Amino acid sequence: MASWFLALVTAFGLVFLLELPDKTTALTLVLTTRFRPLPVLAGSAVAFALQAVIAVSLGSAIALLPNRLVATAVFLIFAIGAFLLFREGFGPQDTDEGDGTGSSKQTATFRRAALTSFGTLFAAEFGDASQLAAVGVAARFAQPSAVALGTFLALMSVTALAVFIGGKISRRVPAHLINRGAGFVFSAFALIALWQALFG
Repeated sequence: MASWFLALVTAFGLVFLLELPDKTTALTLVLTTRFRPLPVLAGSAVAFALQAVIAVSLGSAIALLPNRLVATAVFLIFAIGAFLLFREGFGPQDTDEGDGTGSSKQTATFRRAALTSFGTLFAAEFGDASQLAAVGVAARFAQPSAVALGTFLALMSVTALAVFIGGKISRRVPAHLINRGAGFVFSAFALIALWQALFG
């Protein structure tokens, strides 16, 4: 039992530290400024649960997938997201600028917001350093359930922190500026993924 808890704490601590400065935190901030917190948390919870299971159960099999294929898929997701964000950010302004929330955050359905959050964060986490760290911890302790739980809790802790901060931002910044900023963030990640697809 002691080794189970040690595996859980090790996985949690390692993944938490890796995720704080990671792109997942930045993307969660972006998603929270666009959508309500609950669907973002729901979508990220499913994405991270799947990622934890993949990391622990498949382990080194992740490394067998072609890096360029994964990078190309990530590039396409972020490029499409950037296009949509820029279209809204630079389009006609028909939002309520007073509270900075804008119509897109108010009218987005729970399903749309949750699916967007799931797809974005699942793609961002695939093959990420934290996922590979979970693979290593699972191999070290041979406690897959503890590592999966620790990984999931760490990812959700960082996400909850980002959601809290993103909620504060969205109440103070006009929606069109949020969309433009989010577009630049998505564009940056798309360019990184494109570089990896071409030269990785």
